[in-house]
Formats: sequence, structure tokens, C-alpha cells
Amino acid sequence: MSKDKLKSRVINAIDENKKRIIGVADAIYTHPELGYKEIYSGRLIADQLASLGLKVERDIAVTGCMARAYGMNEGPSIAVLGELDAMICKDHPDASNDGCVHACGHSNQIAAMMGTAIGLVASGIIEQLDGTVSFFAVPSEEYIELEYRSELIKEGRIKYYGGKQELIYKGYFDDIDISMMMHSINLPGSKKALIGANGNGFVGKRVRFIGKESHAGAAPDEGINALNAAMLAMNNINAQRETFPERQKIRVHPIITKGGDIVNIVPADVRMETYVRGRTIDGILNANQKVNNALRAGALAVGANIEIIDMPGYMPLLNNIQLDSIFKENLLKLMPENDIIEGGDFPGSTDFGDLTHIMPGLHPFIGGVAGGLHTRGFKNIDSEIAYIIPAKAMALTIVDLLYNGAQTAYDIALSFEQAMTKEDYLCFMNNISKVLHE
Repeated sequence: MSKDKLKSRVINAIDENKKRIIGVADAIYTHPELGYKEIYSGRLIADQLASLGLKVERDIAVTGCMARAYGMNEGPSIAVLGELDAMICKDHPDASNDGCVHACGHSNQIAAMMGTAIGLVASGIIEQLDGTVSFFAVPSEEYIELEYRSELIKEGRIKYYGGKQELIYKGYFDDIDISMMMHSINLPGSKKALIGANGNGFVGKRVRFIGKESHAGAAPDEGINALNAAMLAMNNINAQRETFPERQKIRVHPIITKGGDIVNIVPADVRMETYVRGRTIDGILNANQKVNNALRAGALAVGANIEIIDMPGYMPLLNNIQLDSIFKENLLKLMPENDIIEGGDFPGSTDFGDLTHIMPGLHPFIGGVAGGLHTRGFKNIDSEIAYIIPAKAMALTIVDLLYNGAQTAYDIALSFEQAMTKEDYLCFMNNISKVLHE
């Protein structure tokens, strides 16, 4: 069968199943769950994949799932990913009672992944391709609730905070040659897609300032104010900002997660969380050392002790020009060229960046949403753009990659220069983990 005929069948299958794809998006959106807690969402997607006749491995990385579709011959293996977890934004109009909401577009990602699976499997065209396609519903992309995840690590249930990191560690990507997914974003004007953007990585940090309690009114001089240490530390970080190179896109944004116990006691236990983001690994590590110096100086100034826990965050997002080019050609079948932006920066972070250091990765940003990511104003405004179009474009891209002996996929995989091997990556992640006591 010709490639054009296969692509036509993909488009028809997705169009015939639009209500189903939109229903998946709606179900995930109305049942938001935080990372490593996505019980409803993980089961829903596992059942959806199983309904396509695929054998599903459930409860991978705690709550995720994976199913594999096989072509007519052996060949390269491609992974299509979507993320299950929501986040906290208590002021969002659709937030659950505990403030959980998909103000991150992950429900759109999952719908696009399912749409891609439907386009390839329900149409039957996967049997005309050479290679395999694995569909992953991945937990825990939002890097939040660190204390909860630290407990999971202590219990031995996970090794890493991020879901893709965990799956890399457990070997689920050992036989994958190319990975792809999309991310929702509010694009300027009438633009509908952004291709080839680079993204920041980061180091995660938990900080504890340890002072000495005393009566805040009767004997403040007998205490050591840990909150003052934290405030000084934040000012010290601000004093460092002019030293961060512009090209590195450094972002440091601490929050106080515990400011004391009661107002009548000098705070003796104050806690902070922050990321140190940047465009390159070296830039992140350099900025992180400056931040650690700033934190330590704040504690030293008032005589407090400090505990700094550095945790492996996410790698910078790298793009692959060959995959971007193929994806764009397929997008042009679905939208005008002036609706597409090429290149640019995404100062946010995703653990898909970790995969792009190990293998070729495709990560377009797709519109169809309004409002800023992670804000009360984020909402879907066009389901066709938000997940139907990316589902079609990813499925069509896979046809290009695996058609006619999968030569295109082989060429991309063989020409790819790894930024890190898996072994180098895991070593780096382990070396990032540090605890400093002073």
C-alpha cells in the first residue's frame, strides 16, 4: 500500500474516533490527580489501550502503563508519550476540592497519544509498517510534593521524582530508538504550533534553616531566628541574579513551605523549596553553586544551621532537526505554514529533556489553549488544535519513519549523537544528589 494511502487511513481513523479522543481528554481533565497518585487516569488509559487489542503493562512506575503495537517486520522502535498528572492551582475555576487541576495541558497530551494510537492501530496500518510503536502513559511530570515522593523513595517504590526518569532507570526505554510527545501552550496571535524550541533543565532543592526557639515577645534575644536566615538567603540569591549569564536563561524561584510554628515563638524550623533552572548542564551547576553559597551565607549571618538537599531535576530539552522537519511537513497537511513558529526558547522544564539526551526526540508545542501554563487562566479553547491535530501529525510522522523498511527511522537513529549514554545519565543523576549540613 502506498504511503499516501496509509496516511489517508490514519486521518480517517482519527476523524471517525474524534468523540472518543475528546472523551478521553474530558475524563482525564475532570479527574485530576497528582504525580504517582494517578490511579483513575492510569487505569482509564490502560483500558483504552487494551480496547484497541493491545497487550497493556499496567502500574509501571507506580501508576503508569505501556502498550506496544507491532509492524509487519522487525525494525526501529518508536515511543509516543503522554503525561497523566495534574498540578496544584487552587484558584483555577476547575480545581478539585484539594486544588488539583490540569492547568498544564497533560490531559491534552494523553488525548493526543491515544489519538495517535487510534490512528495507527484502529486503522490497521501499523501492520503495513516495519518496526514497533510503544504508547506510554507516564506519571509524575510535575516536580511537586517532594516530601511525599521522598517517602516513596525511602520505601523503595521509586528511585527518582520524575516519571520518565523512573522509566529510564527501570529499562523501559532501553529498546526505544526515537521518542515523541507534544505539550500544550498558549501561542501568540493565531499561531497553532511551535517546533524546534529548546527548553531549560533544573536542579531541585529542599532547604531547612535550623535556629533556636524562644519566646518571641519576652526573650527574642535568646533565640536564633531561622526565618530571618531564610529571608537573608533569598536576598542573597537576588544579589546573584546579575551574575547569571543571559545565554543560560537561569531561573531561581524559591518558596517558603514552612515559616515557623506559631507567631509567639522565634522560628526555629523554616523550610524552603526551589529550582535552579538553566539552558545547559554546566550553566545549571554553576548557578546552583552560587545559590548554595547564598543560602549558607543567610544561615551564617544569624548563627543558624542549614541543611541543603540537592535533588536531580530535569535535563534541558534538546531538539532533533530531522524529526522537526518531518513533523512540520505533516503539520502542513493540517494547517497553513504561517500558523507554525520554528525555533525559540521554552524557559520551563520537562523530563522529556532527559530522553532527548539519550535518544532522538520530537517535542512540539501545540496551541488550542488560552492563558498561561500553571495559572488560573489556563483552559482549552479548541479541541481540534489541542489534541486532534497533534495526534494526526504524530501518527503521520510515524508512518514516514517506519514506511518502506523504516529507512528514515534508521537514518535518524544511526546519525544521532548522544549527549549521554544511559549509564552516563544515571551516574550524573546520582552525583547530583547531595546533602549539605552546616
